[in-house]
Amino acid sequence: MSRGGGKGLSLKDKLDGNELDLSLCDLNEVPVRELAALPKATVLDLSCNNLVSLPSDFCSLMHLVKLDLSKNRLQQLPLDFGRLVNLQHLDLLNNRLVTLPVSFAQLKNLKWLDLKDNPLDPVLAKVAGDCLDESQCKQAAVKVLQHMKAIQSEQDRQRQRKLQAEREMEKRREAEQRAKEAQERELRKREKAEEKERRRREYDAQKAAKQEMEKKTKKETVHTRKPASSSRPPQPPRHKPSWSRSVLRVLLFVLFCILCTLAACKLTELQHQPLCVSVNTLYEDVVAALQNHKTLQNMLQHNSQQ
Repeated sequence: MSRGGGKGLSLKDKLDGNELDLSLCDLNEVPVRELAALPKATVLDLSCNNLVSLPSDFCSLMHLVKLDLSKNRLQQLPLDFGRLVNLQHLDLLNNRLVTLPVSFAQLKNLKWLDLKDNPLDPVLAKVAGDCLDESQCKQAAVKVLQHMKAIQSEQDRQRQRKLQAEREMEKRREAEQRAKEAQERELRKREKAEEKERRRREYDAQKAAKQEMEKKTKKETVHTRKPASSSRPPQPPRHKPSWSRSVLRVLLFVLFCILCTLAACKLTELQHQPLCVSVNTLYEDVVAALQNHKTLQNMLQHNSQQ
């Protein structure tokens, strides 16, 4: 451990029986590790130094019985200062303390306390009173402990009330969530039932329409059904042979024969035969008659026009 000026410091050299005097050492911080290695030092004097705060591990020095922190610049004590349960004598004279940590109420063995010359909270200052003699310092320890226990109890009640309020709020949220989930389940159940009912109605409507269509088709089939004798497909009418068609066929055959004979008599060497001569003469006479007939028609037509 070093002073504020940097010179070496041996704690064992300062130890006198169970008393360790570190006052007027110009300390800026407490050598907690070295102090923890000296559990015999139950009386510790850290007065008249430059301490602004105590480290949190200072509260591990539970072997301390008497502690002098007077005439420093302490603005607050560690929150777990109450861990120093063996502490009986505490001097905090002339520091800059305004309040004490709530854990101060756990110093059940504290018998002597000096809080003079600190800018204490008015309520705390009134409770502590003056520490001008042994009796007043003992009364200060008792009254401050009672005051801090009352504060601790009130804080515990507030904490319990806050915890209870948070639990009730959580219960309300859980109840609201359960109600919401139940409502959503009921809504889904109702929607599902409505969907089933809608599909059932659609199925019934489709079934009824199908039945109606089958009935209609059946009625139409009954009305359009014919007797078994007429159910056969109509046979094409059979045409009876007529005499006119036979005569026409004969005439066409005769005409074909005449044309063939005329062609043979005109175009082949048979034209000099007696039969062909007669045929050719007959053909020429017919042609001349037709021409005369055509000339006569033209003349008659010409006269009629005039």
